[in-house]
Amino acid sequence: MTGSPTETAVAAPGRVLVIDDEAVVADVLSDVLGRHGYEVVVAPDAATGRERLQAHAEPWDVVLLDLMLPDADGMDVLRWIRDRTPDLTVMMITAFGTVENAVAAMKSGAFHYLAKPFKNEEVRLLVAKAVQTTRLRRENASLRRALADRQKFEKLVGKSPEMQEVYAFVDQVASSRSNVLIQGESGTGKELVAQAIHRRRPRADKPFVVVNSTSIPADLLESNLFGHRKGSFTGAVSNKPGLVEQANGGTLLFDEISSVAPQVQAKLLRLIQEKEFLPVGAVESRTVDVRILAATNEDLRERVEQHTFREDLYYRLNVIHITLPPLRDRLEDLPMLCEHFLAKYNEENDKQIEELSQEVLELLLDYRWPGNVRELENAVERGVVLSDNESIEPRVLPREIRGGGTAATSFEFPRGLDFNQAVQRFERQMIESALRQTGGVQKQAAERLGLKPTTLHEKIKRLGIVI
Repeated sequence: MTGSPTETAVAAPGRVLVIDDEAVVADVLSDVLGRHGYEVVVAPDAATGRERLQAHAEPWDVVLLDLMLPDADGMDVLRWIRDRTPDLTVMMITAFGTVENAVAAMKSGAFHYLAKPFKNEEVRLLVAKAVQTTRLRRENASLRRALADRQKFEKLVGKSPEMQEVYAFVDQVASSRSNVLIQGESGTGKELVAQAIHRRRPRADKPFVVVNSTSIPADLLESNLFGHRKGSFTGAVSNKPGLVEQANGGTLLFDEISSVAPQVQAKLLRLIQEKEFLPVGAVESRTVDVRILAATNEDLRERVEQHTFREDLYYRLNVIHITLPPLRDRLEDLPMLCEHFLAKYNEENDKQIEELSQEVLELLLDYRWPGNVRELENAVERGVVLSDNESIEPRVLPREIRGGGTAATSFEFPRGLDFNQAVQRFERQMIESALRQTGGVQKQAAERLGLKPTTLHEKIKRLGIVI
């Protein structure tokens, strides 16, 4: 920065530390700045200056630093300050004959310099500008931190417009008591969105309980969910509270709600409508205060049409609907996600992998990501574990991402297989491939195959395809 300060600068009172061993200079600066509302503290040497920079809880706005100190080189002190508080503005104080040294200090990060003897008005205007510079730097740093927090939004990562919509929606619905249906392909982060809703008030300090509907056998789901009383069935040797009771006061997430058995759907509807439930083997209902969130990778409306999901329960759950975008529709978030997972698995594996090679990034951007963010996370974790240099190279990626896998629909025609069997096998492999690519969402798979959703559903049943 060169040139003289102008009257356009607006004085802004702040905290100024003067590090100068000349008492006369320090007194003049204290007097001039003090008359304009600044808090001025003087340090006669580098050691005292360092102590005062570190000791005060409130931040300093400006440091006026002499180039020639009795116990240190001013340039060394400048570098020390820049390393520790890069947002703090430093101005050098120099004798007329050492202006060249002051210019060198500016190249090392000093804001400007005051050449002795200096004019009082010049000091006032330069310090005002320096205060503004420090505060602007701090504001920018604060905004960057806020943006980083917003982009991650709990454990969610992304800055794409699609994810910004999700963040805004979560902020809107978090404080309500309404039920929320979260829809998206497998691996898009539905449970993370549910956690973000729960943690954003007013139930943040209450339990967050997940019901893994697909992992609990249908005949055990009711007992696990609502609890049971001693003797209600073989093996019920004592009273046991269910997941609903454990979530009292907090949030209950039904993961893959579409897989809940019809008899449990009826009891879940009662829980939502009446805020009460009946444990297995009990004769009296229990009341509970829980917020219901539900997640699914299927089209529940379609399941209603197929009479496998209760229509009244669907409408109770679908008060508020959030749809998560698949990774292939927000590829601009992929580099940020890779950076996030790289840092995570470097720490977990005590590695120092610095980056993904450009070739790897191109492969990742070209891939369709049927498993979405979860599949990307697995790929980066694998890369960190298998890499033996500073960057992740294509050779450590899964084969399907490298492009070396065989097409899912290709197969050899075995001897003894008649035409109808061959057609059936080919049909099965096409359907399985479409389901993998869409994360198991039948409606999307039907669109890829050019079939009606009902037709696809019948073929899945006829071929015995397990989703």
